[in-house]
Amino acid sequence: MRFRHPDGSTVHLAYCTNVHPAETLDGVLAQLRDHCEPVRRRLGRDRLGIGLWLAKDAARTLTNDPATLRGLRAELDRRGLEVVTLNGFPYEGFGAGEVKYRVYTPDWTDPERLAHTTDLARLLAALLPDDVTEGTVSTLPIAWRTPFDTARAETARTALTTLAERLDALEELTGKSLRVGLEPEPGCIVETTADAIGPLTDLATPRIGVCVDTCHLATSFEDPATALGALTAAGITIAKAQLSAALHAEEPHLPAVREALAAFAEPRFLHQTRTLPHALERPRAGEPPFTTGLRGTDDLDEALTGGALPDGAPWRAHFHVPLHAPPAPPLTSTLPVLQDALTRLVGGPEPLTRHLEVETYTWQALPPELRPRTRTQLADGIAAELTLARDLLTDLGLKELP
Repeated sequence: MRFRHPDGSTVHLAYCTNVHPAETLDGVLAQLRDHCEPVRRRLGRDRLGIGLWLAKDAARTLTNDPATLRGLRAELDRRGLEVVTLNGFPYEGFGAGEVKYRVYTPDWTDPERLAHTTDLARLLAALLPDDVTEGTVSTLPIAWRTPFDTARAETARTALTTLAERLDALEELTGKSLRVGLEPEPGCIVETTADAIGPLTDLATPRIGVCVDTCHLATSFEDPATALGALTAAGITIAKAQLSAALHAEEPHLPAVREALAAFAEPRFLHQTRTLPHALERPRAGEPPFTTGLRGTDDLDEALTGGALPDGAPWRAHFHVPLHAPPAPPLTSTLPVLQDALTRLVGGPEPLTRHLEVETYTWQALPPELRPRTRTQLADGIAAELTLARDLLTDLGLKELP
């Protein structure tokens, strides 16, 4: 979906296909047929943007066979779909029964992460619509927090510098300008937008910036005005933004609230949980060095274990809940944080980013009674999320384009 910003530029809205995980190119083609095109039809659109996720094997197939890549481009056109952004964070196995910590490998100290991201950039340059010259790829925020030392940090920095050089060369070759955004996520070396400023300032290239995920932003209790203002002041590129909402529990000390939270503790994904106690507390021995005052656990079930996390202040969990359907009381979502962030991202005199992506990949991880049971129900849910995002954009003065 495309929107005209009041400054005359085009803002793109897509939804991320990692909600339909597929490891092979055949699986990707099936996604387009079974999910993406039906969502487009529900929205009554001739054209729909998708944030494509290409796992290692699918990306390698496309990289090694130009004819197959041309075939994918033709299939996108035939089904009324367009791609201006890729999700390059998960590498493989995102549809496995247990993902958890595996989603953070390979990290930016592993040459395979550089090779895979380079492939994605080259593929995206070929998939961009003819009238679009800018593409973005979101990626792992360097690495999971442990183990990580100075030598590993320098290895990652070298890899990202090499990536920037390759993106420069790619633009010279194709005329397409590609940017990559590190996606701050709880528990990672770059947990917050503030954590991103130092490493990205050292890189000193607009090719590598930040992907702002509003669920992650909220989970770490970041204030959108402060976070986005600091990135702008530091001259950090906001390559793209992922529109998502976290799980919020206002009174986690109450038994009914903890029971409701327990329904969201599931075995597939990590649901890092954070709280910001009113009185600042020192982390316990062995705990990670969170942002000042922030306390947390790596997963929701850990937080629910007696005493693992202070419960005198609200909790937020990294669980992407559907934008249009917050959980029932006593829980809610951080949709207001998304709205605040979106206002600051695209509601000003010029957009801070022109690529927006709804990323709710957890539909099948919801409590059983909330999960879609059919493709039809899933398509209806994704279309409802995109409709909400569209309405937020038009309320900010953006005009939906055909």
